[in-house]
Amino acid sequence: MKTDFETLKALSSYMINHFKQEEMIDFAIDTRIELIDALATELGVSLATDENIKEQAIEEVEEKFGDDIPGDITETEMFNHARKEIIKSFNGENIGGLYLMESLHNIAIRVKNFLLSNDLVEDVFCSDEELIDFTIDRLRNFAPKRGN
Repeated sequence: MKTDFETLKALSSYMINHFKQEEMIDFAIDTRIELIDALATELGVSLATDENIKEQAIEEVEEKFGDDIPGDITETEMFNHARKEIIKSFNGENIGGLYLMESLHNIAIRVKNFLLSNDLVEDVFCSDEELIDFTIDRLRNFAPKRGN
């Protein structure tokens, strides 16, 4: 399964649903979609999608060869090599096909800070440590639905 911004939104929805279900946060239900989109955007700083990696690999190949690249750039050996090097830079670590650009702990801190500062979140009902630990646990268990 190829990952893209929709995968980040699925992860955000998954996280928001679990926070709400465990009564860790409160928000106006009519702002749920907006909150999911905002969290997905925030997570995009920490997690790379297949689409991000593809775009970065294309940029690297275009930088090296300019306009001399024949046909579909994604079919070239240079593109495949660039893509593999980018993935290797993440140490192969991924969650649900999303590549970690920072540690799980740092991602959890980012989520905690987001929840504590975002105007769409009305209240947070747990300690920072509980929020971080819960986020790490939920991230480890994320698996996007197949065939969407």
